Amino acid sequence: MKEYRKLTEDERLRLMAQSCQAENWDAVWVDKRFACDYVQHTRFSGEVRLGVFEADFTLPGGVRKHAGLHHVLLHNVTVGDNCLIENIQNYIANYEIGDDTLIENVDSILVEGVSTFGNGVEVAVLNETGGREVLINDKLSAHQAYILALYRHRPELISRMKEIADFYSNKHASSVGTIGHHVMILNSGTLRNVRIGDCCHISGACRLSNGSINSNEAAPVEIGHGVICDDFVISSGSTVDDGTMLTRCFVGQACKLGHNYSASDSLFFSNCQGENGEACAIFAGPFTVTHHKSTLLIAGMFSFMNAGSGSNQSNHMYKLGPIHQGTLERGAKTTSDSYILWPARVGAFSLVMGRHVNHADTTNLPFSYLIEDRNTTYLVPGVNLRSVGTIRDAQKWPKRDKRTDPNRLDYINYNLLSPYTIQKMFAGCRILKDLKRVSGETSEIYSYQSAKIRSSALNKGLRFYEIAIHKFLGNSLIKRLEGIHFHSDEEIRRRLRPDTQIGLGEWVDISGLIAPKSEIDRLIDGIETGAINQLKGINAAFAEMHANYYTYEWTWAYSKIREFYGFDPETMTARDVITIVQAWQKAVVNLDRQVYEDAKKEFSLSSMTGFGADGSHDDMRLDFEQVRGDFESSPFVTAVLKHVDVKTALGNELIERMEQVAG
Repeated sequence: MKEYRKLTEDERLRLMAQSCQAENWDAVWVDKRFACDYVQHTRFSGEVRLGVFEADFTLPGGVRKHAGLHHVLLHNVTVGDNCLIENIQNYIANYEIGDDTLIENVDSILVEGVSTFGNGVEVAVLNETGGREVLINDKLSAHQAYILALYRHRPELISRMKEIADFYSNKHASSVGTIGHHVMILNSGTLRNVRIGDCCHISGACRLSNGSINSNEAAPVEIGHGVICDDFVISSGSTVDDGTMLTRCFVGQACKLGHNYSASDSLFFSNCQGENGEACAIFAGPFTVTHHKSTLLIAGMFSFMNAGSGSNQSNHMYKLGPIHQGTLERGAKTTSDSYILWPARVGAFSLVMGRHVNHADTTNLPFSYLIEDRNTTYLVPGVNLRSVGTIRDAQKWPKRDKRTDPNRLDYINYNLLSPYTIQKMFAGCRILKDLKRVSGETSEIYSYQSAKIRSSALNKGLRFYEIAIHKFLGNSLIKRLEGIHFHSDEEIRRRLRPDTQIGLGEWVDISGLIAPKSEIDRLIDGIETGAINQLKGINAAFAEMHANYYTYEWTWAYSKIREFYGFDPETMTARDVITIVQAWQKAVVNLDRQVYEDAKKEFSLSSMTGFGADGSHDDMRLDFEQVRGDFESSPFVTAVLKHVDVKTALGNELIERMEQVAG
């Protein structure tokens, strides 16, 4: 705890000679080493504490300035060591300012009354008229918000979660704001009731009101020119710049919002990007990206999503107002000028093209195309499994995780194939087979959920789903038996038996976290009974689910071996394992070959149109190769071919070990 002393009489006279004033000089306290040299044209009001002013700041361009106070009114303010505060148009009131902080050319910085600094603000997500409000706070995760927004059928749960959020907000309420260490606030307007963490950089912001900026040394936050934020929380490592306007919004870790982006009543979780467009009442789970001016996202839930230019949705149908909502499950994409009339639900890793007004629900047909033709939605099941774009996306998301804060709020599972998506493929196979049985094998068009499926697309979809199931179950089996030399079938069976019963049954995607529904229900029960009554307890439960994902995954995969292959895992032999691995090898190679062929299209002659603008076909090809590279040396293509070799070798190695047991 820093010790302060009162000013000496000589120091008071010196400060007054330097055009300083005070309502009460006895209320001005200073560090033991305080010197007056760099305090000029300063007015003190209320209780003020000052550190020392001994260091220099080096500004962009090489300009050096010494720490000190110049042309500022301080009211009930504590100033840390080696700060530079100058040219404050109005005043700074009711703040504790950390060490090595620079505040220059700002209108006013104040706390008025008791503030929760954005904690506890209700965000009317998904439904603008209310009913799914999420109370934002510093520790909000995508998974907490998901439960709070969507589990409204559990009123006791919602009541308890609101109590927990309110407790946190009230615990952190104060009539004094904080500005952390190594903060820069330059050329900005009014900051009212804003708490600012360490190493934050604010430059040219117009207005910040009732919010928390949770910057820290490991993950600084940047707020740029023309930004207006009201009732907000901005998490570590994020950038909000270039005229962005936020009203009642939560911005998660390592997000980037800029280029006049506008959002109200919306939640953006880890690694989201929003530029140029508009958002209203959206739940943007991790890696939701929108870059285009004409794009409106409204009343929808998204994650791992990329919105094409001109994408938009409607949520009212001109009847009872904006009451409808929709979901694009993880990995869904929209093409340019796509449109969806809510309510609708689009399955995971699907592509939406055209205008869709028939409220389709394709949740059990993931990896599909939804294509509009003459106001009719055509569904192409499973085709996205062979898309080079889907594989590229799966590879890029982990690389694009920009979070540098060691304390991560969201637990993100990047797996393309998981119990969550594979359970939907099992359901999809049943749906497609039932359509064939009911409508007849010879039908050219099948109807499902207000969409049409062509016969050829249905049959291909079945094959795609079966290949993916082979791939997933084989992956899980190989991982389970990896690196162990067995001497008998019984040893194999013992190894195959799950370590826990957790993982059986349905799985859910809680906005980035993939987990057994039983574990989510267990958490919910704990909240309802009061056994879990703090935010950190909720986050700890999510952390445990994420850490144990592969253990739970194997439990689920083990239970599906009998259903898919017809083998009882309790009586499996080495020969049965070989059969599964051979099917897995065939599936992996088949799928990779299709991805390879899809990638080849990117290097076709038609793709070279516009290259080699003023030359021959040879010039066009050479120009294309200089810009895009040639097909065989493409990093993605070589990675696909290497993947085939690696997986083939991995399967052969396990088959060799199993044959030693099988004899």
